[in-house]
Amino acid sequence: MASGSKESPSNNPGLHTSPDEATKGYFMQQTMYRIKDPKVSLDFYSRVLGMSLLKRLDFPEMKFSLYFMGYEDPSSAPSDSVDRTVWTFSKKATIELTHNWGTESDHDFKGYHNGNAEPRGFGHVGITVDDTYKACERFERLGVEFVKKPDDGKMKGIAFIKDPDGYWIEIFDLKTIGGTTGAAA
Repeated sequence: MASGSKESPSNNPGLHTSPDEATKGYFMQQTMYRIKDPKVSLDFYSRVLGMSLLKRLDFPEMKFSLYFMGYEDPSSAPSDSVDRTVWTFSKKATIELTHNWGTESDHDFKGYHNGNAEPRGFGHVGITVDDTYKACERFERLGVEFVKKPDDGKMKGIAFIKDPDGYWIEIFDLKTIGGTTGAAA
């Protein structure tokens, strides 16, 4: 890295360029979303986004279930429940859908804060696709709600869609993301 590059510590106060040796095995494993209705959310993440259910964990005494979704081949997972849990938690970049039982049939349930309304916080996750425009044409045919279509706004070639609970998902492809973000380089 050249001194003076945008990634250098002098341009990013607080940045440590040499991670502590104790963190060597760390990796990003999951992002958790609370969902209202697992039937609707599992359909979206599997049919619309092509993810697989890697593991389901039910906690009857606390009345909630966890659904771990990702881009892994579930047929390669161990059949033993404990081993499958460990296998699931060894995969990078999964989504943990948390369902608190009863929300799916509670007509007064207002939903969860997606982080994009005030006060803003969490924003989105990103999904890489082969072709943003083709993926968005498919999403449109499937009735997916868009926040931003690929040709809207100043950043062309990227899109934002919403999942059934209103969480934002950025859609981009590797052919155009460099040019789309080139002004920031």
